[in-house]
Amino acid sequence: MTAETIMSVFLGIGLAASAGFRVFLPLFALSLASYAGLWELNPEWAWMGSLPALITLGVATVAELFAYFIPLVDNLLDALALPLAALAGTAVVVSTLAGMDPVVTWSLAIIAGGGTATAIKGAATGGRLVSSAGTGGLANPAIAAVETATATTLSLAAVLAPVLAALLVIVVLVFVFRIYRKLRPHRRGD
Repeated sequence: MTAETIMSVFLGIGLAASAGFRVFLPLFALSLASYAGLWELNPEWAWMGSLPALITLGVATVAELFAYFIPLVDNLLDALALPLAALAGTAVVVSTLAGMDPVVTWSLAIIAGGGTATAIKGAATGGRLVSSAGTGGLANPAIAAVETATATTLSLAAVLAPVLAALLVIVVLVFVFRIYRKLRPHRRGD
């Protein structure tokens, strides 16, 4: 594996983690990075760096970011976003990997990209449900702000410093799994 391939994997995983918090933000960040010439995409996914894709993903990102600040709408979005996060996580990884065997590319994309995004989205959804039940949704805008800031930080780090993004993903996953362990029902003997 070349250094460029390793950086592409780190880029993809950083963006996949971001997709666990916001589906469209990492897709927009990747589109913008490609459009600006910062990252070259897999040739089959080069369309993501086009101006129409950039505009479409930008509009979708803004709509998603604002919608998460509306109580009840945020819970509906979480229900819809769980499978979409897995798809977005897979898409950002597969779109950043070029020159690899398709079996390896898609395996990495599904496991590392889709898996990372799904794990984070699942824990975030659980946290929002607990917040909604405990505060009647009043704390949800604060949670939305933290999630948006995290998604933005991960997306920027992935595009600008992929190694840093990979380290941040590890920190985020540890934090997410700690939250998950606190939220899950406890069985006797745990």
